[in-house]
Amino acid sequence: MTLEDLSRLQFALTAIFHIMFPAMTVGLSVFLTVVYGLYWKTRRPVYLQMFRFWRRIFGVGFALGVVAGAVLTFEFGLNWGVFSRVTGPIIGPIIAMEVVTAFFVEAGFIGILLYGDGRVKERTMFVSTLLVSIGTLLSTTWILIANSWMQTPAGFAIADDGTFVPTNWLEIIFNPSFPLRFLHMFLAVLISASTFIIGIAAWYLIRGRSLPFAKRSFSMAIGVLAVLLPIQISVGDDVALEVVVEHQMPKFAAIEGHWQTDSNGYNLFIVTDQADQENRADVEVPFLGALIGQDLTGQNFLPGLSDVEPDPDLQPPMWMTFWGFRLMFYGSMVLFGIAMAGVVLRLRGRLFTSHRFHKVCLWSAPVGILAIIGGWVTAETGRQPWVVYGRLRTEDAVSDLAPAHLVFSVIGFVVLYAVMLAAYIGYIVWAVRRGPEHDRPGAIIADDDDLDDLDAEAAAGSTGAAASASVGSGGTPVGGGSTPVTGEKTEPTEGREGS
Repeated sequence: MTLEDLSRLQFALTAIFHIMFPAMTVGLSVFLTVVYGLYWKTRRPVYLQMFRFWRRIFGVGFALGVVAGAVLTFEFGLNWGVFSRVTGPIIGPIIAMEVVTAFFVEAGFIGILLYGDGRVKERTMFVSTLLVSIGTLLSTTWILIANSWMQTPAGFAIADDGTFVPTNWLEIIFNPSFPLRFLHMFLAVLISASTFIIGIAAWYLIRGRSLPFAKRSFSMAIGVLAVLLPIQISVGDDVALEVVVEHQMPKFAAIEGHWQTDSNGYNLFIVTDQADQENRADVEVPFLGALIGQDLTGQNFLPGLSDVEPDPDLQPPMWMTFWGFRLMFYGSMVLFGIAMAGVVLRLRGRLFTSHRFHKVCLWSAPVGILAIIGGWVTAETGRQPWVVYGRLRTEDAVSDLAPAHLVFSVIGFVVLYAVMLAAYIGYIVWAVRRGPEHDRPGAIIADDDDLDDLDAEAAAGSTGAAASASVGSGGTPVGGGSTPVTGEKTEPTEGREGS
């Protein structure tokens, strides 16, 4: 492997590891804001229980995301010194704005979110949670501004020494790809967090545990999925047509998986040979590519990579771009199916009783995160061989390092990140098995309304539902510890106004 390959591999590993956490925590921060606001407004104990449980998952993921993000910042200077030097006048202020706006907001209020429950006024608790959510969104915004500028650079001039000099900051910030990519990513993190919540809630529904918590979490997340996924599919289509086709046609050709402009079909599967500029094998659906491209006549062929960019040195790697996009697209189709099935089951009154559906949801919990990873692989590999598209080659942006040092650091990062990821997954498994009742033993008592007002089936009543709502797995009361569930409306002992 070349120095460029090793530098790209290390950055890819750290970026993929990092993105898994914002993919979940940005959406979870919005969810926490909503459920705490609902608790503050309605006084329903189930919302406080939801807030406390999902806050734990958010807190650990947030911390790991910050650590992984710091590593990426150092890599810019260490592995990509030339890139940092020549783009510093533009990328530097953008990263600084992330620190000044997002990091300071998050750092100022994350402590209240994590430890203020029961210690500060509920108004303060809600505002702090809201500000942390805004902070995570601001962080995502500034990073997307920087990355979008690298995809579609604008508002700059190049000095005699090769340095990118800003000439119009509005054009830099609102570069051609940023608005749609921001909307696409914001919807993606909300969808991935909702999918994760659905999966965990499904686990409780399958086992008949913590039913008020599980039903409410499941119902809210399914609703978010059903509303946002059709919008996301439409936005993704706009990104492809208005950004990729307009500014990065070789990426679009690699996504479609065609070498020659002689087909209107859609490739479901390919085995590609970049050296010979051909596919060794493919599974193609005729006419579907034209249909997806809104060409009902089928007369227009999809662009082939060899025709769009004849120089092999300027072509993106087709196999990574193609399969990165398929991971995102196929994942979104799975989630769309789950969302539509959830709507149908709700209308039929079976949303909380169809365990086959719950098992599908459980195993689909990471699909949203995987789809985001696939999207970022598509975006980053599809712009190769450019790090600033059309202006700075990736091979010209790397630092002059000893390859042996990079091999050692890549191995070290793989081991470290594998341990950290395993620890986080282990923590999630432990927290789920422990259950939401044990966050504050005796502090939350489920009431009958929390069990029965979600859908018509629950409202009609079922003796099995009533029994499973009262007793958790192994006969453990929902209230936690030895506190029984009486069915009476009991206010929680903590988190009260004026505390």
